[in-house]
Amino acid sequence: MKFFRKLEQKYGRYAISNLMYYIVILYGMGLILYLLNPMFYWLYLSLDMAAIFHGQIWRLVTFLIYPPALGSWVLSDIFFGVIALFMYHSLGLTLERVWGSFRFNVFFFMGVIGQILAALAGYVVFHESYYITTGFLNFSIFLAFAVCFPDVQFLLFMVIPIKAKWLAVAETAVYAYSFVKGTASIRCEIILSLINVILFVAMTRNYQRYSPREMKRKHDFKTRIKAVPRGRTIHRCAVCGRTEQDDPNLEFRYCSKCKGGLEYCQDHLYTHQHVTEDIARLHDH
Repeated sequence: MKFFRKLEQKYGRYAISNLMYYIVILYGMGLILYLLNPMFYWLYLSLDMAAIFHGQIWRLVTFLIYPPALGSWVLSDIFFGVIALFMYHSLGLTLERVWGSFRFNVFFFMGVIGQILAALAGYVVFHESYYITTGFLNFSIFLAFAVCFPDVQFLLFMVIPIKAKWLAVAETAVYAYSFVKGTASIRCEIILSLINVILFVAMTRNYQRYSPREMKRKHDFKTRIKAVPRGRTIHRCAVCGRTEQDDPNLEFRYCSKCKGGLEYCQDHLYTHQHVTEDIARLHDH
């Protein structure tokens, strides 16, 4: 935490706000290009180290336009491609709100560097000509989101509700299979993507809550909860109205930017609209 605070104080002004917005624009351009001429990306824009060593250095950047959720050139690509753009925009925006613009910038560009290093290792060390896309980079974004918000629900096939942590487990299993069956380049790509997630989440984790003082505070709080008469609630989300009686695993926090001492559950703490003083006065009445 201290390491990132120092970096943020020194270089935070250079961070790109709403970074995922610009990345999604690139993905949108890549989706249109892929649907018009799928071979153009592979021939001129992909992360091909052999071509880069022959002077096509723009590929170090242009490989980022490859959008998620692509298969063959069929109508479903447009449908699922657009949905994927909205989803990753939401994931990136939420992570940026939680971590801050600077830390999300560091996380994303560390992932980009990891992709480039994986391609370089595959070409130089293992002598493999393997085209690396943004697949594992996008996977790292989703995995980081699932670690931060494991209980957020997604609609699988727009019908089946499933929590982010189970989607992350399923996707991790798929990539574990890819690691076993894949080439050395793929293994390097997977390892560097996971290292980026593990290191960044570990280094940005707030370990203060495990201090003796914080542990004592939690113990005292649980003691007070037991003393509350049955049927009464202590916490209530100002957005959805859920309480600790609806789900004992729900976490509630106060928002420092909202007036009126409003509480929010873990699903709405970072996504709610901040309440001004005038709105809080109306809320009290």
